[in-house]
Amino acid sequence: MSDPSPDAAILAAWLRNAAPWEAAVREQRIESRRLVTDQAIVAAVKDAAPRRVLDLGCGEGWLARALSAEGIAVTGVDAVPELIEAACRHGGGAFHVVAYEQLAAAVPGAPFDAVVCNFSLLGEQSVEEVFAALPALLVPGGRCIVQTLHPLIACGDGPYRDGWREGSWAGIDGDFTDAPPWYFRTLESWVGLLLRHGLMLEALREPLHPATGRPASVIVVGRIPI
Repeated sequence: MSDPSPDAAILAAWLRNAAPWEAAVREQRIESRRLVTDQAIVAAVKDAAPRRVLDLGCGEGWLARALSAEGIAVTGVDAVPELIEAACRHGGGAFHVVAYEQLAAAVPGAPFDAVVCNFSLLGEQSVEEVFAALPALLVPGGRCIVQTLHPLIACGDGPYRDGWREGSWAGIDGDFTDAPPWYFRTLESWVGLLLRHGLMLEALREPLHPATGRPASVIVVGRIPI
């Protein structure tokens, strides 16, 4: 019997849409990423000056390649085998198929100086599992760097409170089907995730879209105490 949970529906949708997603990223079809968020996450990681990074939810590996070009050793993990196969073809790091619930025990090379989650934390229980695994994935003083949709912008007309939302591929050209659901979190909730799992809030960034002047994303940086 299949798991009916929304978290399972997220993975199922990405399994179905791996090929068009790889093409969209490779061909830079997503405007906000091209103009703002890709360079924002690279800058945030470089500012942390890590030597070894775990790219969690690495997809087809573009971030690993960008960080590798900066002299950073990258391990990438994703639960979608097709995306990991693409990452291995393009290079830039060591890539492995690992589900979020396996993180604490199944990531080669742990612990790391930083764990980077670039628009890869979409669920509810799965995200709790990621944060619970961080002490096993990070060295003392290591950082967790999360880039996600800015809650004030992504909230739309819905209520500003945690909860599941319908997904959409709007604005991304490609042969996509069945957008995955996603779990909306307020800014307070994102910070609370860090604190509840023993991390300190070190920084919060709001990269601005050059055309609208509004936040294109939010980057939250948490740090494991030394």
